[in-house]
Amino acid sequence: MTYLLRSCATAAILLAAGAQASAQEAVTFGTNWLAQPEHGGFYQSVADGTYAACGLDVTIAQGGPQVNNRALLLAGKIQFHMGGNMLEAFSAVEQNIPVKVVAASFQKEPQVLMTHPGQGLDTWEELKNADEYILGDAGFQSYFQWMVTEFGFDASKRVPYTFNPAPFIANPKSAQQGYITSEPFAVENAAGFKPNLFLVADYGFDTYSTTIEVMQATIDDMPDAVKCFVEGSIKGWYNYLYGDNSAANAMIQKDNPDMTDEQIAFSIGKLKEYGIVDSGDTETMGIGAMTDARMESFYAKMVKAGVIADGIDIKSSYTLDYVNQGLGLDLKK
Repeated sequence: MTYLLRSCATAAILLAAGAQASAQEAVTFGTNWLAQPEHGGFYQSVADGTYAACGLDVTIAQGGPQVNNRALLLAGKIQFHMGGNMLEAFSAVEQNIPVKVVAASFQKEPQVLMTHPGQGLDTWEELKNADEYILGDAGFQSYFQWMVTEFGFDASKRVPYTFNPAPFIANPKSAQQGYITSEPFAVENAAGFKPNLFLVADYGFDTYSTTIEVMQATIDDMPDAVKCFVEGSIKGWYNYLYGDNSAANAMIQKDNPDMTDEQIAFSIGKLKEYGIVDSGDTETMGIGAMTDARMESFYAKMVKAGVIADGIDIKSSYTLDYVNQGLGLDLKK
């Protein structure tokens, strides 16, 4: 009898474990570029089992130059996508595409302008004296148009950015775009100097960035999965920034072998130094925070700059249902 009871108990445990395993819902999160520390919170929650703990088996699908994960989201091929900034979400509303932003991983757009130190281009106001602005199309058509409208920058000085720092390094009177976590590191290594860094977010370009996007149908059909993914990602960012991130970094390097230890350390340092993920509202509301006031402020600036049309119902581009609850504040060390 004892053997029979023990066997039944063992079977019950195995059945429960099997049920738990089968309850894991497989979903895919498409990023907007190759694996990097800017994606660290998501890799962290895969690596340490945070997503699994609330019922998701998450696959991270890298973006890159030949990959359009947003198109896969729109086609229903993946469930979650890493958006850029809110301009994409506003444009989706304008085009009647039912995409919703459910969290903002970055409180600040990581976009910077870099200049050579000691060349009379050491302040934001002095940036207007640059000989040329080396900018990609996306930046020229968005934040730089705001800089023209708000501060009087000269659009005629723009030259295309080819993702090669050589022209910037060669011209000490130039300014070049970059991500705070990436291009400055490349310049330091290639040219041996630390460029001046001007984070456009700190001068009023107040969009959220590195958002989590889902289709409205996913919210309707899989509300628990959306909740799990958002909350798991929030916890992941706290653990990545303030805890042991070694397993996540190993996953990032496996997906993107070009990512060096030095680059990872530099990127994490800048994310923290400039409050890209954790600053402002997140200090009380938790990472991922969004507010109507911030959305309205950014939209008004973009309309004024002629970047996007007036009259868009921007509130239908996002939901606050999954954020602003102080989740994860206890994980900050």
